[in-house]
Amino acid sequence: MKSPKLSNSNNDRATAAKISITINGQPHQVEPGISVAAALALCEVLSTRQSVTGMARAPLCGMGVCQECRVSINNQRHQLACQTLIANHMDIQTGALA
Repeated sequence: MKSPKLSNSNNDRATAAKISITINGQPHQVEPGISVAAALALCEVLSTRQSVTGMARAPLCGMGVCQECRVSINNQRHQLACQTLIANHMDIQTGALA
């Protein structure tokens, strides 16, 4: 009797449809089901916004309390990247534009 074939989640992820997004005018492809903050990290965008003194800021708490992950999404400013799920054709702006 053969044992049932188990699904390899890494292979399943690799074949899942990618989502097209734009970060600071650059096109990227990411997996569905992740947060905007995770997508930024995967795309090697390390800073989400600038403080009033010009210092680079990035996600800190991962639950929306610190508000350091604020970005502009589809021209809506001050969106929390750690609390927002990625969606197809999302336009994300970071830095001074956030």
